[in-house]
Amino acid sequence: MAPEELEQLVTVPLEAAMSGMPGVSGVRSTSSAGLGFVYMQFDWNVDIYRARQLASERLALVREQLPQNVQSSLGPVSSIMGEIVLIALPISTQSDAKANSASPATPGALTAGMRAREYADWVMRPRLLNIPGIAQVIPIGGEVRQFQVQPNAARMAELGVTLEQVETAFRNFSSNASGGFLEMNGREYLIRALARTASLADLASVSVTPHEGRTTRQPILLKQVATVTFGAAVKRGDAGFNGAPAVILGVQKQPGVDTVSVTQRIEQALAELKKWS
Repeated sequence: MAPEELEQLVTVPLEAAMSGMPGVSGVRSTSSAGLGFVYMQFDWNVDIYRARQLASERLALVREQLPQNVQSSLGPVSSIMGEIVLIALPISTQSDAKANSASPATPGALTAGMRAREYADWVMRPRLLNIPGIAQVIPIGGEVRQFQVQPNAARMAELGVTLEQVETAFRNFSSNASGGFLEMNGREYLIRALARTASLADLASVSVTPHEGRTTRQPILLKQVATVTFGAAVKRGDAGFNGAPAVILGVQKQPGVDTVSVTQRIEQALAELKKWS
Protein backbone atom coordinates (compact mmCIF):
# COMPACT_ATOMS: atom_id res chain seq x y z
CA MET A 1 0.00 0.00 0.00
CA ALA A 2 1.00 3.58 -0.56
CA PRO A 3 1.52 5.70 2.58
CA GLU A 4 -1.83 7.48 2.07
CA GLU A 5 -3.78 4.22 1.74
CA LEU A 6 -1.96 2.65 4.66
CA GLU A 7 -2.76 5.61 6.88
CA GLN A 8 -6.45 5.69 5.94
CA LEU A 9 -7.13 1.94 6.07
CA VAL A 10 -4.73 0.71 8.76
CA THR A 11 -2.94 3.34 10.82
CA VAL A 12 -5.91 5.62 11.57
CA PRO A 13 -8.24 2.76 12.72
CA LEU A 14 -5.50 1.42 14.97
CA GLU A 15 -4.74 4.85 16.37
CA ALA A 16 -8.42 5.54 17.06
CA ALA A 17 -8.91 2.18 18.79
CA MET A 18 -5.88 2.64 21.05
CA SER A 19 -6.60 6.26 22.04
CA GLY A 20 -9.44 5.40 24.41
CA MET A 21 -7.56 2.89 26.53
CA PRO A 22 -7.13 3.59 30.26
CA GLY A 23 -3.76 5.01 31.22
CA VAL A 24 -2.88 6.20 27.71
CA SER A 25 -1.47 9.72 27.71
CA GLY A 26 -0.69 9.99 24.01
CA VAL A 27 -0.82 8.11 20.70
CA ARG A 28 1.16 8.93 17.59
CA SER A 29 1.76 7.10 14.35
CA THR A 30 3.83 7.11 11.19
CA SER A 31 3.07 5.51 7.82
CA SER A 32 5.35 4.61 4.93
CA ALA A 33 5.12 2.36 1.88
CA GLY A 34 3.70 -0.92 3.17
CA LEU A 35 4.67 -0.33 6.80
CA GLY A 36 3.05 1.61 9.63
CA PHE A 37 3.86 2.18 13.30
CA VAL A 38 1.55 3.21 16.13
CA TYR A 39 3.30 4.41 19.29
CA MET A 40 1.35 4.40 22.58
CA GLN A 41 2.55 6.40 25.56
CA PHE A 42 1.26 5.45 29.02
CA ASP A 43 1.41 7.23 32.34
CA TRP A 44 4.44 6.50 34.51
CA ASN A 45 2.38 4.67 37.14
CA VAL A 46 0.94 2.12 34.65
CA ASP A 47 2.45 -1.37 34.78
CA ILE A 48 3.96 -2.12 31.38
CA TYR A 49 2.73 -5.71 31.27
CA ARG A 50 -0.79 -4.61 32.16
CA ALA A 51 -0.58 -2.03 29.39
CA ARG A 52 0.55 -4.67 26.89
CA GLN A 53 -2.36 -6.90 27.88
CA LEU A 54 -4.84 -4.10 27.27
CA ALA A 55 -3.20 -3.25 23.95
CA SER A 56 -3.29 -6.90 22.85
CA GLU A 57 -7.01 -7.17 23.65
CA ARG A 58 -7.80 -3.98 21.76
CA LEU A 59 -5.62 -5.07 18.83
CA ALA A 60 -7.53 -8.37 18.56
CA LEU A 61 -10.82 -6.46 18.28
CA VAL A 62 -9.65 -4.00 15.64
CA ARG A 63 -8.08 -6.69 13.40
CA GLU A 64 -11.54 -7.43 11.96
CA GLN A 65 -11.73 -3.88 10.61
CA LEU A 66 -8.39 -4.05 8.80
CA PRO A 67 -8.07 -5.05 5.12
CA GLN A 68 -7.13 -8.57 4.17
CA ASN A 69 -3.46 -9.59 4.11
CA VAL A 70 -2.64 -6.92 6.70
CA GLN A 71 -0.51 -8.30 9.52
CA SER A 72 -0.52 -6.47 12.83
CA SER A 73 1.57 -7.36 15.87
CA LEU A 74 2.73 -5.90 19.15
CA GLY A 75 6.36 -4.93 19.45
CA PRO A 76 8.69 -6.26 22.18
CA VAL A 77 8.96 -4.83 25.67
CA SER A 78 11.12 -1.75 25.17
CA SER A 79 10.99 2.00 25.67
CA ILE A 80 11.77 5.07 23.59
CA MET A 81 15.07 5.48 25.48
CA GLY A 82 15.84 1.75 25.28
CA GLU A 83 18.48 1.76 22.53
CA ILE A 84 21.76 1.56 24.43
CA VAL A 85 24.32 0.10 21.99
CA LEU A 86 25.01 0.30 18.25
CA ILE A 87 27.37 -2.41 16.97
CA ALA A 88 29.06 -2.01 13.58
CA LEU A 89 30.14 -5.03 11.55
CA PRO A 90 32.25 -3.64 8.65
CA ILE A 91 31.84 -5.21 5.20
CA SER A 92 35.08 -5.95 3.39
CA THR A 93 34.58 -5.37 -0.34
CA GLN A 94 38.23 -6.04 -1.20
CA SER A 95 37.71 -9.83 -1.13
CA ASP A 96 34.88 -9.55 -3.66
CA ALA A 97 37.00 -7.35 -5.95
CA LYS A 98 39.89 -9.83 -5.86
CA ALA A 99 37.55 -12.76 -6.54
CA ASN A 100 35.92 -11.02 -9.51
CA SER A 101 39.28 -10.05 -11.02
CA ALA A 102 40.72 -13.54 -10.62
CA SER A 103 37.80 -15.45 -12.15
CA PRO A 104 34.29 -14.78 -13.46
CA ALA A 105 31.51 -14.57 -10.90
CA THR A 106 30.28 -18.01 -9.93
CA PRO A 107 26.48 -18.45 -9.90
CA GLY A 108 25.34 -18.67 -6.32
CA ALA A 109 28.53 -17.19 -4.88
CA LEU A 110 28.05 -15.21 -1.68
CA THR A 111 29.15 -11.60 -1.56
CA ALA A 112 30.79 -9.94 1.42
CA GLY A 113 27.53 -8.14 2.18
CA MET A 114 25.63 -11.44 2.34
CA ARG A 115 28.21 -13.06 4.59
CA ALA A 116 28.24 -10.10 6.96
CA ARG A 117 24.45 -9.95 7.17
CA GLU A 118 24.13 -13.70 7.76
CA TYR A 119 26.74 -13.54 10.52
CA ALA A 120 24.79 -10.70 12.13
CA ASP A 121 21.43 -12.49 11.76
CA TRP A 122 22.39 -16.03 12.74
CA VAL A 123 25.38 -15.61 15.07
CA MET A 124 25.48 -12.18 16.71
CA ARG A 125 21.75 -11.53 17.08
CA PRO A 126 20.87 -14.88 18.79
CA ARG A 127 23.88 -14.51 21.11
CA LEU A 128 22.86 -10.99 22.16
CA LEU A 129 19.22 -11.96 22.66
CA ASN A 130 20.35 -14.56 25.21
CA ILE A 131 21.60 -11.77 27.47
CA PRO A 132 19.11 -11.03 30.27
CA GLY A 133 17.58 -7.59 29.90
CA ILE A 134 17.83 -7.34 26.10
CA ALA A 135 14.47 -6.57 24.45
CA GLN A 136 15.43 -6.80 20.78
CA VAL A 137 18.34 -6.61 18.35
CA ILE A 138 17.66 -5.04 14.95
CA PRO A 139 20.25 -5.53 12.15
CA ILE A 140 20.42 -2.92 9.39
CA GLY A 141 22.50 -2.97 6.21
CA GLY A 142 24.32 -5.65 4.29
CA GLU A 143 22.57 -7.93 1.81
CA VAL A 144 19.84 -10.41 2.68
CA ARG A 145 20.44 -13.59 0.69
CA GLN A 146 17.53 -15.19 -1.13
CA PHE A 147 16.87 -17.76 -3.84
CA GLN A 148 16.33 -16.08 -7.20
CA VAL A 149 14.76 -17.80 -10.20
CA GLN A 150 14.93 -15.90 -13.50
CA PRO A 151 12.76 -17.65 -16.14
CA ASN A 152 13.92 -17.93 -19.74
CA ALA A 153 10.83 -17.10 -21.81
CA ALA A 154 12.23 -18.52 -25.06
CA ARG A 155 13.23 -21.80 -23.45
CA MET A 156 9.87 -22.07 -21.67
CA ALA A 157 7.99 -21.60 -24.95
CA GLU A 158 10.17 -24.22 -26.63
CA LEU A 159 9.46 -26.83 -23.95
CA GLY A 160 5.84 -25.83 -23.39
CA VAL A 161 6.30 -24.72 -19.78
CA THR A 162 4.12 -21.98 -18.31
CA LEU A 163 5.09 -19.40 -15.73
CA GLU A 164 2.49 -20.83 -13.36
CA GLN A 165 4.24 -24.21 -13.45
CA VAL A 166 7.57 -22.57 -12.63
CA GLU A 167 6.00 -20.68 -9.70
CA THR A 168 4.36 -23.86 -8.40
CA ALA A 169 7.64 -25.78 -8.53
CA PHE A 170 9.43 -22.99 -6.70
CA ARG A 171 6.68 -22.66 -4.09
CA ASN A 172 6.63 -26.38 -3.32
CA PHE A 173 10.40 -26.63 -3.04
CA SER A 174 12.01 -27.74 0.22
CA SER A 175 9.01 -28.97 2.18
CA ASN A 176 8.65 -32.12 4.23
CA ALA A 177 5.55 -34.31 4.16
CA SER A 178 4.05 -36.70 6.68
CA GLY A 179 2.84 -40.20 5.84
CA GLY A 180 1.36 -41.13 9.20
CA PHE A 181 2.92 -44.01 11.12
CA LEU A 182 3.54 -47.74 10.76
CA GLU A 183 2.89 -50.13 13.64
CA MET A 184 5.22 -53.11 13.69
CA ASN A 185 6.27 -55.46 16.51
CA GLY A 186 4.59 -53.31 19.14
CA ARG A 187 6.31 -50.13 17.99
CA GLU A 188 5.19 -47.14 16.01
CA TYR A 189 7.45 -45.81 13.25
CA LEU A 190 6.86 -42.35 11.80
CA ILE A 191 6.71 -42.18 8.01
CA ARG A 192 8.15 -38.95 6.65
CA ALA A 193 9.20 -37.64 3.26
CA LEU A 194 12.28 -35.52 3.96
CA ALA A 195 12.83 -32.96 1.22
CA ARG A 196 13.80 -29.82 3.12
CA THR A 197 17.09 -28.41 1.90
CA ALA A 198 18.81 -25.10 1.30
CA SER A 199 21.04 -26.32 -1.53
CA LEU A 200 21.02 -24.32 -4.74
CA ALA A 201 21.70 -27.46 -6.78
CA ASP A 202 18.62 -29.15 -5.29
CA LEU A 203 16.43 -26.21 -6.30
CA ALA A 204 17.85 -26.22 -9.83
CA SER A 205 17.01 -29.94 -10.13
CA VAL A 206 13.35 -29.56 -9.15
CA SER A 207 10.98 -31.08 -11.69
CA VAL A 208 8.70 -28.53 -13.34
CA THR A 209 6.58 -30.85 -15.49
CA PRO A 210 7.09 -34.05 -17.51
CA HIS A 211 7.75 -33.51 -21.22
CA GLU A 212 4.74 -34.99 -23.04
CA GLY A 213 6.55 -34.97 -26.40
CA ARG A 214 9.28 -37.39 -25.36
CA THR A 215 8.76 -41.10 -25.40
CA THR A 216 10.80 -41.51 -22.23
CA ARG A 217 8.71 -38.81 -20.48
CA GLN A 218 11.77 -37.39 -18.76
CA PRO A 219 10.87 -34.53 -16.45
CA ILE A 220 11.80 -30.95 -17.25
CA LEU A 221 14.03 -29.50 -14.57
CA LEU A 222 13.91 -25.94 -13.33
CA LYS A 223 17.46 -25.25 -14.50
CA GLN A 224 16.39 -26.03 -18.09
CA VAL A 225 13.92 -23.16 -18.22
CA ALA A 226 15.35 -20.65 -15.74
CA THR A 227 18.54 -19.34 -14.19
CA VAL A 228 18.72 -20.37 -10.54
CA THR A 229 21.12 -18.52 -8.27
CA PHE A 230 21.56 -16.76 -4.95
CA GLY A 231 20.96 -13.02 -4.97
CA ALA A 232 20.44 -10.07 -2.67
CA ALA A 233 16.94 -8.94 -1.76
CA VAL A 234 15.83 -5.47 -2.79
CA LYS A 235 17.21 -2.92 -0.34
CA ARG A 236 15.23 -0.21 1.39
CA GLY A 237 17.95 1.71 3.17
CA ASP A 238 21.53 0.90 4.04
CA ALA A 239 24.10 1.32 6.80
CA GLY A 240 27.75 2.31 7.05
CA PHE A 241 30.57 2.93 9.50
CA ASN A 242 33.50 5.35 9.02
CA GLY A 243 32.53 5.97 5.42
CA ALA A 244 32.41 2.26 4.49
CA PRO A 245 29.46 -0.14 4.15
CA ALA A 246 28.62 -2.10 7.28
CA VAL A 247 25.91 -4.00 9.12
CA ILE A 248 24.67 -2.10 12.17
CA LEU A 249 22.97 -3.90 15.04
CA GLY A 250 20.81 -1.72 17.27
CA VAL A 251 20.45 -3.22 20.76
CA GLN A 252 17.49 -2.19 22.90
CA LYS A 253 17.07 -3.04 26.56
CA GLN A 254 13.96 -3.78 28.56
CA PRO A 255 12.49 -1.08 30.83
CA GLY A 256 13.77 -1.08 34.40
CA VAL A 257 17.02 -2.88 33.57
CA ASP A 258 20.34 -1.35 34.62
CA THR A 259 22.01 0.04 31.51
CA VAL A 260 25.59 -0.26 32.79
CA SER A 261 25.36 -3.95 33.70
CA VAL A 262 23.63 -4.86 30.44
CA THR A 263 26.26 -2.97 28.45
CA GLN A 264 29.02 -4.84 30.25
CA ARG A 265 27.41 -8.19 29.41
CA ILE A 266 27.11 -7.10 25.76
CA GLU A 267 30.81 -6.21 25.63
CA GLN A 268 31.68 -9.56 27.18
CA ALA A 269 29.57 -11.41 24.59
CA LEU A 270 31.23 -9.49 21.76
CA ALA A 271 34.67 -10.37 23.13
CA GLU A 272 33.69 -14.06 23.13
CA LEU A 273 32.41 -13.87 19.56
CA LYS A 274 35.59 -12.15 18.43
CA LYS A 275 37.69 -14.87 20.05
CA TRP A 276 35.81 -17.68 18.31
CA SER A 277 35.41 -16.00 14.90
